[in-house]
Amino acid sequence: MKYNKITIIITLLVMFSGYSQEKKKLSLKEAISLAITKSDQTTLSNLKAQTAKLEMETIKNNQYPTVKISGQYMRLTNADVTSAFSTGSGGKGIEVNQLLFGQANASMPLFNGFKLKNSIDASENMYKAEASNSIHAKEEIGLYVVELFAKLYQSQEMIELFKENLKSAQQRTKDFSAMVDNGLMARNDLLKAQLQESNIQLSMDNAQKNFNVINYQLVTLLKLPENTIVDIDIEAVKNDMVLNRNAYVEAKRSDFEALSFQQKAAEANVKASQSGYYPSIALMGGYIAFDLKNVLTVTNAMNFGVGVNYDLSNIFKNGKEVKLAKSKAEQAKTAVSMMNDKIKEEVQQAQENYNLSEKQNAVYKQAVEQAAENYRIVKDKYDNSLSTTNDLLEADTQQLQTKINLALSQADIALKYYQLQFASGKLINSFNLTQK
Repeated sequence: MKYNKITIIITLLVMFSGYSQEKKKLSLKEAISLAITKSDQTTLSNLKAQTAKLEMETIKNNQYPTVKISGQYMRLTNADVTSAFSTGSGGKGIEVNQLLFGQANASMPLFNGFKLKNSIDASENMYKAEASNSIHAKEEIGLYVVELFAKLYQSQEMIELFKENLKSAQQRTKDFSAMVDNGLMARNDLLKAQLQESNIQLSMDNAQKNFNVINYQLVTLLKLPENTIVDIDIEAVKNDMVLNRNAYVEAKRSDFEALSFQQKAAEANVKASQSGYYPSIALMGGYIAFDLKNVLTVTNAMNFGVGVNYDLSNIFKNGKEVKLAKSKAEQAKTAVSMMNDKIKEEVQQAQENYNLSEKQNAVYKQAVEQAAENYRIVKDKYDNSLSTTNDLLEADTQQLQTKINLALSQADIALKYYQLQFASGKLINSFNLTQK
């Protein structure tokens, strides 16, 4: 039995040693750089842009000549062939047992109502739109990293504050317990102190849980080992904010550019649909070689000319396609106008939120000083039996809450600042990161 216990303990030690957690210090800039290069979201957005580029190149291939080569060989059996060119005697037919046929054809489009040109324009604008969407996707990923960083920092600060306060609460409980044992305090006051200690412990456990969840989300996004603990380089974050506040980067919202390119593509599709009213003209040429054994042989049969194709039914049918294309173009134009207004609103709201976060931070700093002074006064009164245990515990709780509010506020300033950069389309550029 003793041997089994030792075996279990050793096994658990080996398991936990294999799952040792490794701390990795990261600045916000480094985290965003990792996210926009390694995350699945970035990979997907890049693939979409690459697909749009290939579609554009496929359409461009239609402007080049079409060249086809074909050949046939057929073996004939028991074929009775008569011909005015027959040289056989007694009316005997010509013996034919094989056929050789080969040809090469080339066609070069000259005019098709500018359909090809406008189709190429539409595909180019769709590629540019997808490329802009890819850039905006990186902006969204960057903002997500900022949000995770802010939450992670807030969780870290809360854990440290709760740890510090828990030590004080445990010492207070110990002191109160000794006073109860010596008959200097009512047991009810001890129970109040113990209840406060329990509440702080629960709050710290909850903060630790939040930290673990957020850390895992960040590690997964950045493709780091699962056992990595992200250690936020808060000084680097502060330095980046100072540099970014003094830097002005001319930038535009990539999602707005994407919609603008989609509008141009829709307008090009209107022109492409109108090409159905015109004929198609192509330059054609070819070569034919033919050999029907003992009957006919043709070589060096070159041909060239112009081909015209006109679908008369398009005069009646094409109108619906043109109306459909125009309707889509109007939708795209309206979407651009709506997006323009939405961006203005988002920038204004983000600016107001940032201004408010700075004002709140100044108030929270004053509140921390006020709460500390209040606790000092109440503690002095309590030591002199001029205030109750309730007053002391309440003052301590208020002091802890103001410290928590200040810690949350400091992270909130950074979050609101980078939300403003995102709303302006400048988040990635503000870190001088290259978007590929």
